Amino acid sequence: MGSRKPLTTIKLKKMKQDGVPISMITAYDFPSAILAQEAGIDVILVGDSLGNVVLGYETTVPVTLDDIIYHTRAVTRAATSCFVVADMPFMTYHGSIDTTLANVGRLMREGLPQSVKMEGGKEIAATVAACVQAGVPVMGHLGLTPQSVNQIGGYLVQGKNSAQAQKLIEDAKALEQAGAYAIVLELVTESLAAYITEQLSIPTIGIGASASCDGQVLVFHDLLQYGAESQPKKMVKTYANIGNEIRKGISAYVQDVKSRQFPQKEHVFQSEDWRD
Repeated sequence: MGSRKPLTTIKLKKMKQDGVPISMITAYDFPSAILAQEAGIDVILVGDSLGNVVLGYETTVPVTLDDIIYHTRAVTRAATSCFVVADMPFMTYHGSIDTTLANVGRLMREGLPQSVKMEGGKEIAATVAACVQAGVPVMGHLGLTPQSVNQIGGYLVQGKNSAQAQKLIEDAKALEQAGAYAIVLELVTESLAAYITEQLSIPTIGIGASASCDGQVLVFHDLLQYGAESQPKKMVKTYANIGNEIRKGISAYVQDVKSRQFPQKEHVFQSEDWRD
């Protein structure tokens, strides 16, 4: 899979036109990115979800620009044919345009992704436009926006009433007009996500949205059940449970150490007798 030609924003838009679904997954380190690429994934997102699944925070809010740069740099060393997107962390793109461009520029130079992702609609359209004009591809993110979870009031489905739906439609069109090349739709009602997808010329990537979206994204640790055991999520399908296998393996190692069954002869090294 590593010999594939790298994806671009133009190719991603053509995938929408041709009806070819876009596969997207999060990854936060070199081995995860290698495995995702070898499995044939199209897009890797270095999401600020790393705050929850890697760094142990309750929300994405504490994730810093340094955190994202560190993890993005590891992913881009591995992903040579995937399209890599890196999240702009909380409050790194809500100040002046100059400050935003400085933060975006630092992430692009030091992390080396092909694109950044920003949460928000009409209120960040001017920011998106400025980044695009500066030569940085921007992916939007609408619906449940985790960086605003405290303001939203929790991890709630979006677009359930006409006012919410109309705002999401307007936000999606504003991001498209600003130059975004794709939009993530998270926890958006099925019919609304399908409608927005039809209305846009750019791809939509769903998570807890509609099968009619142009692509789908899941968190690495969710779809593989990698990490601490958690409550099932309606929007997640488990494709493997590597967490259980890891726990079993480490538990067996602990038992072998405690019972002195490891290491054995084949695991240690011999030398000539060095004693007098």
